[in-house]
Amino acid sequence: MASPRYPSLYQINTRVWLTRLSREMGFPVTLANVPDSELDALARQGFDWVWLLGVWQTGAAGRVLSQTHAEWRREFQETVPDLEDRDICGSCFAITGYTVHQQLGGNSALQHFRHRLYQRGLRLLLDFIPNHTALDHPWVQIQPDFYLRGTETDLARAPGNYTCVSTAQGPLILAHGRDPYFPGWPDTLQLNYGNPALQEAMAAELLQVASLCDGVRCDMAMLVLPEVFRRTWGVAAEPFWPRAIPRVRQQYPTFLFMAEVYWGLEWELQQQGFDYTYDKTLYDRVRSQQAGAVRDHLAADLDFQSKLVRFLENHDEPRVAAVFPPQVHEAAAVVTFLTPGLRFFHQGQLVGWKKRISPHLCRGPVEAPDLSLQDFYARLLKCLSHPVVRDGDWRLLVCRPAWDGNWTWDCFIAAAWQGQEDQRLLVAINYAPHQSQCYVQLPFRDFCGGRWRLQDMMGTATYDREGDDLVARGLYLDIPAWGYHVFDVRRLV
Repeated sequence: MASPRYPSLYQINTRVWLTRLSREMGFPVTLANVPDSELDALARQGFDWVWLLGVWQTGAAGRVLSQTHAEWRREFQETVPDLEDRDICGSCFAITGYTVHQQLGGNSALQHFRHRLYQRGLRLLLDFIPNHTALDHPWVQIQPDFYLRGTETDLARAPGNYTCVSTAQGPLILAHGRDPYFPGWPDTLQLNYGNPALQEAMAAELLQVASLCDGVRCDMAMLVLPEVFRRTWGVAAEPFWPRAIPRVRQQYPTFLFMAEVYWGLEWELQQQGFDYTYDKTLYDRVRSQQAGAVRDHLAADLDFQSKLVRFLENHDEPRVAAVFPPQVHEAAAVVTFLTPGLRFFHQGQLVGWKKRISPHLCRGPVEAPDLSLQDFYARLLKCLSHPVVRDGDWRLLVCRPAWDGNWTWDCFIAAAWQGQEDQRLLVAINYAPHQSQCYVQLPFRDFCGGRWRLQDMMGTATYDREGDDLVARGLYLDIPAWGYHVFDVRRLV
């Protein structure tokens, strides 16, 4: 399958999805017997990748902790008011091994699912969790040196970051997995990247995962960077990704690596071999509702931007429909997804779900779709299927005041897409709570001497304009609060 320059990905919470399908179908649904209609819909919407979140085997220790942790349980109860213990299956990031969970059908079911995706032109992305394992991972007993050890003093000083574990070598104090800014995750144990044998074992695990899918999303990928690991734990470590990624690609040359990464470390991980890195900066600036801050980020080098993962929500973030009113939501989506990079959509986003579902749960709430948002996303996905948006060239455009003293030009974000056979799209958003005007400076020198039609792919507006005027003055726009246009630009004469 040929991969577009700028693909689209759809994330599915696997356990919640299969629970819902099982209830709807009236019999247990695993990865082996997902209805064709579900996969057909994903292909029809134009996605290139399906990310199955949470397919790996988890253990009893994590499940029990998730069910008994009072603070977590309050959160789960808010999400699912009729919560039962069986709805809490433990975090899908506290795993006991890289085999597909038996309740999801095991490895053979995943292989069948992957084949069915291929038949529809879709690729499969799975999780890789480099930083930690579950409390009851087999390594705790057979390879305790793979974990970061603590002392009685550590346990007394930071009881949230350490725990006493029974092992074949006797009781040991081991660290919980964590990042340097938050307490440890109590259902995990921290892997020791200062141990070369652990790094070798994790590279082998990564190769095993690569045999089952087409790409991985690496959870908190920056935590195993030597500088971050040293800052968190005071332990020196050799680089992991520059050795592990090429090993996988020797065997699977087109395998895709996507990093969850924060703290300004996106470029570093791109340089270490990642195809794509999370773009939390754009997410935060879009949420701030400041057009200038968004434009500043979109002015970054295109080689960097092309490897960013653009998103408005994921399993860690609040639902965008709960954060933004509908008008702002639509404007934010046009800004986010009509830029270069990988377009990442979260299950439920396309129909306006408002409740975030914890990765500890295997059942979610029943939410009615927002029909207006559903229609909006259908139109947006149609735009994203346009060849020029998947494989064309993108550039940020300059906006100028519509007249002296009119400051509202600064509220616009505008960009152009250009491809083969005179394919052109012009994207313009008034990212502000008031009406705004501007002239957009267009980059198309061949407009001179012709007449051009601008037809809005997201609405009903159609405008015919003289090319000479568009080149000389730019395109005049007068757009209401949070309004936007996605113009398909074509020559008339």
